[in-house]
Amino acid sequence: QVQLVESGGGLVQAGGSLRLSCAASGSTFSINTMGWYRQAPGKERELVAVIGGGGGTNYADSVKGRFTISRDNAKNTVYLQMNSLKPEDTAVYYCRIYMSPYTYWGQGTQVTVSS
Repeated sequence: QVQLVESGGGLVQAGGSLRLSCAASGSTFSINTMGWYRQAPGKERELVAVIGGGGGTNYADSVKGRFTISRDNAKNTVYLQMNSLKPEDTAVYYCRIYMSPYTYWGQGTQVTVSS
């Protein structure tokens, strides 16, 4: 079993920054891809950013140049640095890890950006 604990969400004004963290514990011996997704009210969950085991990254077009995903393999933790936040970034953010053949999700952390 794997447990994911997210932290770092909150309320911030437009143009501000937040850093999300997601720490994995338990049977974490072969984590592959780690990523962040978000779900705004009335919308489907969408990819924000992912990072592979080798460090390769992929971002949603809407966050490119503003968000940075990184990981610390020694700590089994993935981070999302969010800069220049916009009201449309308001959502519940979920971390996700893939350990073949299983996928695990965090409980979600609320990010609210006021205009």
